[in-house]
Amino acid sequence: MSPFETPLAPAERLEALMLAEAMVSILGEHWLIGQINLPDKEDPIPVDRFLLLVLEQSRVEVAVLLNELAYLKYEASKSSSSTAQTILSKQRHVAIAFSLMEKIIKLISNASENEGDLIDESTFTNVIRALNETISVVLEYLQDAKEHGQRKGDDLLASVRIIGSYLAETPIACEVKVKMNKGLTAFKILLFDGLMFVLCPFYSICFLLPMLCQITMKIEGCKALASSGGHKAVMECLIKLIGPNNYVVENSSCVFLACDTIMNLLLKREQARLSLDESTFVHLLKALAYWTEGTEDSSILMMASSICALIFDFTSEEALLNHPSFDTSSLNSLSRLIARSLALYEQDMCDDAKEEADLHEIVTAGYSRWAHRFPHIRAAVER
Repeated sequence: MSPFETPLAPAERLEALMLAEAMVSILGEHWLIGQINLPDKEDPIPVDRFLLLVLEQSRVEVAVLLNELAYLKYEASKSSSSTAQTILSKQRHVAIAFSLMEKIIKLISNASENEGDLIDESTFTNVIRALNETISVVLEYLQDAKEHGQRKGDDLLASVRIIGSYLAETPIACEVKVKMNKGLTAFKILLFDGLMFVLCPFYSICFLLPMLCQITMKIEGCKALASSGGHKAVMECLIKLIGPNNYVVENSSCVFLACDTIMNLLLKREQARLSLDESTFVHLLKALAYWTEGTEDSSILMMASSICALIFDFTSEEALLNHPSFDTSSLNSLSRLIARSLALYEQDMCDDAKEEADLHEIVTAGYSRWAHRFPHIRAAVER
C-alpha cells in the first residue's frame, strides 16, 4: 500500500512527497503512471492510482501550507525569530508540492497531445479539477499578499510560476478533453493584471510568457492584455533580455516567446486598440538593434527586423531623432538591420532564411509602407 493511502503525520506526508518528487526528477513524469505489480496481488494496480494519490496529497499540502504561511506572515507575532524560521521552512515545503504539480501539469499536457496514452478521460478530468482547485487557492494567496502590501518572497514567485505553467500548458487539454475552456482568456488576463504587483516583475513575466504568447494569438487576448498595460511589461521584459544590460535566465526560449507575444500584439494593433508609449518602443528598437549587431543567425535577424518594421508603421525617422534617448547611431544600427534582413532573403535563400518567409513578408510589406518616412533606412537598403 502506498504511503499516500495511509494516515500519516504531517512530517511523514512531507517526506513521502519529497520522495515522490525525487523519483519523478530522476525517472521522469511517466513514473507516476507506470504499471505497478505487487507480489501479493494478482491484478496490477490501476496505472492512474498513484498519479491521483500524489496529486491529491500535493493539493492538500499546498492548501494547508499556504494557509499557514498567510497566518504567519500577516497575523502572527513577528517578534519571534522562530516565526521567521518557520516561514522559511514552510516556503521550502510548498516548493516541493509545487514542483510535483508542475511535473503533473507537464505530464497531462503531453498526454493530451499523444493518442493512446495511459491517462483516460475520467482521470484527465479529475486531474484538471484538482489543479483548478489548487490554482484558485494560489490566486487567493497572491491576492492576500497584494492586500497586505507584500511584494517579495520566493513563495510569491513560485506561486506565479505554478499558475503560469498551468495556464500555458493546459488550455488545449481543457478544450479538447474536458471542455472547460470557456472564458479562459478573460480569466488569464485578470490573473495577469493581479500578478503585476510582485516585486520582481521581470521574472514573473518570464514565467507567464508561454501563456501570454498563446492568448495574444487571438484579438480578444490582445485587447485584454493591452487594456491592462501588460504589453508594456512584455516589451520591458524583452528589453532586459536582449539589451546591453541583459538579464540571465535559465530558459533561453523566453526571448523568442517575448518576441512572438510582441509580434502578435503589433499585428493586431488596430483591432486591439494598442497604444504604445514612445519611450517604450524607442528603447525596444535600440535593444533590437543591439541584439542583432554582429550576429549571423537569420532567425534573430528576421524576428528583430519584423518587430522593427511593425513599429515603424506608427512613427518616423524625424520623430525618433527628436526623442532624447535616440540618436543617429541608433538609426544607423536599425538601418543596417533592415538592410541585412532584406538582403539575407534575396541571397539565394539558405534553408534557415526560407523558414523565415512569413517574417520576410512582414519586413518587405512594412518597408513599402514607411520607407518614404525613413530616408536613412531607404538609403541603406538601396546602397
